[in-house]
Amino acid sequence: MKSRTSFPPVFWVANTIEVLERFAYYGIYFGFGIYMESLGYSRGELGIVQSIFLLLSYTVPVVAGTMADKYGFKKILIISYLAYLPAILLLIFTKSFSGIALTMLAIGLAAGIFKPLISGTVRAVTDKSNKTLGFGIFYAMVNVGGSFGPIVAGKLRAISWDYAFIASAVSIGVMLLVTILFYKEPEREEDGETLGEKLKGIITVLSDKKFSLFLVILGLFFWLPFWAFFNLCAIYVDANVDTAQLYLSLKGVFGETFANFFSQVGEDGTRRILGETIAHTGYIIMIFQVFVSGVLERFKAIPSFLFGLFVMGLGFVVLGYASVSSAAFVFLGIFLFAVGEMISSPRIQEYITWLAPKEKAGLYMGTNFLAVGIGGAASGVIYSTLSGYFAEAGKAGYVWYVLAAHMLAAIIMLWAFTKVLGEFTERDE
Repeated sequence: MKSRTSFPPVFWVANTIEVLERFAYYGIYFGFGIYMESLGYSRGELGIVQSIFLLLSYTVPVVAGTMADKYGFKKILIISYLAYLPAILLLIFTKSFSGIALTMLAIGLAAGIFKPLISGTVRAVTDKSNKTLGFGIFYAMVNVGGSFGPIVAGKLRAISWDYAFIASAVSIGVMLLVTILFYKEPEREEDGETLGEKLKGIITVLSDKKFSLFLVILGLFFWLPFWAFFNLCAIYVDANVDTAQLYLSLKGVFGETFANFFSQVGEDGTRRILGETIAHTGYIIMIFQVFVSGVLERFKAIPSFLFGLFVMGLGFVVLGYASVSSAAFVFLGIFLFAVGEMISSPRIQEYITWLAPKEKAGLYMGTNFLAVGIGGAASGVIYSTLSGYFAEAGKAGYVWYVLAAHMLAAIIMLWAFTKVLGEFTERDE
């Protein structure tokens, strides 16, 4: 087997930036449903904000990736921070529905500018010998930030939501300093195209009907239920599961000190798990992702991806069962979803970026975000609203069974796509 090429310093700097950004982003987003509910807003209203936020957050990268290819990753990174920082601080001062929605749109814009830049950096500095491991490390770093962000924000919001927002703002400030001082523009081929020509390149990529259809299927059948998990899980755990029992389960396995890290004492004197501290996959993925990526190097991308969808679907079923059985099943459901995510999400991102030449890495990752935007935009208005309907009917767990059926449909659709139209050809370098 060919030896792996070593990663350059900018690979590790970029991954450090990713940790900090995900800390800020998920520190706000995973607890956002709990925050809006605490202000008296319905899950339907929550879903509207989630959908608009995710639509902007994942369609702006189409342009941001193109601009990064032309003007340089470092410059666009700094622009994203200058949009991010004041937007996060605005959450401290606005409580109306329109104010919160507009503020989250501003955060979504900043996040959208940022999103393709680190994955594009990873693509630019990896080759065929280290691409799977490189994207595995990148995805693990996403989840280091995505794990500690909600934990820290959860503990802080137990004191004041303002403290949680300030912590995210501080993280963005540190990112700015790290980028200015240590980020070196990755070497890649310059194609000499103007911005207008690059924007036309997006249309050219999307004019490939097979590729465009693939993106739509990914959006509606993978990213939609994927984002529904993150939209709903924290508020489901916090409001519809016995969080006192979850605390006792965690304490029984890992001890009191560990369990206290994810919990707080309520007004009734009972210690309960904070929903957002456990209702995500980051703490699982940051431990197992590199191992899983190493195993997946031996298997083709699409079969691995479909198997990951199956495991995620099992996780949905177990999460639904937790509402009518032992609350501890929540942990198993989240773990299964995390395993499926570790298999599917980094593999499909790697697969799409390796359809592109290096100088088009930002462009292809940008068009990939269109699929995420399609799914994210539909997830809130469909599943957050549906979750509210089931919760009001006393059947909060049913939304997870619907999501499991959705994931089964995804497997069927993507399998049929590859059988009828065939898989794409990955590049060698």
